[in-house]
Amino acid sequence: MHFLARVYVSLKPTVNDPQGITIADGLRSLGFAEVEGVRAGKYIEVRLTAASAEEAGRRVDAMCDRLLANPVIEMYRFEIEALSPAT
Repeated sequence: MHFLARVYVSLKPTVNDPQGITIADGLRSLGFAEVEGVRAGKYIEVRLTAASAEEAGRRVDAMCDRLLANPVIEMYRFEIEALSPAT
């Protein structure tokens, strides 16, 4: 079966986020004074084949642990979607 994994990676709340600070400052300088803070992250799509959604989830979890996220400073979550054969 074919699957699409949508992976969301973000810094842990206790980790400083200089990119988020820069974005927040930029938004405020553009007139968005209501911005109180920004946290930046990554969005990754992975297409894969697996016997089941559970197996796809296990594989994507391993991908995140080994490459897509740094478990020391980042956290992640993902969604698995079954794809039709033509997708």
